[in-house]
Amino acid sequence: MIKDSNWRPLPDYLTIAKSKIEGLGLFVTKDLNEGVDLGITHVFDERFPDGYIRLPLGAFINHHEMPNCKAVFAEEDPNRGKLKHIRIVALKDIKMGDEITVKYVINKLDNPNWEQEYEITQ
Repeated sequence: MIKDSNWRPLPDYLTIAKSKIEGLGLFVTKDLNEGVDLGITHVFDERFPDGYIRLPLGAFINHHEMPNCKAVFAEEDPNRGKLKHIRIVALKDIKMGDEITVKYVINKLDNPNWEQEYEITQ
């Protein structure tokens, strides 16, 4: 058992709730400013079919054609060093109660260039 852990699966300004888009979604519990980095959603791991393992933050983000956030592919993290991953950053101010959305592609496993195509759609 881990004692005195500060780790939580989601930042304190995010919660999971019923989505009007699809199933459950990720919602903000306080106003967020444009440019806020919400954190890492996926970490590269070649053992998985699409090359990434999804973290709790990435589990409930729904697609929207006019998203309020974008996915950023990165090779390093300021706190963790060299780490290939995907993180979410706010594209605009997001009001308390709004759902976090990104424009993404799903199941591009047959296309080895899916990461680059995903970045272009952002």
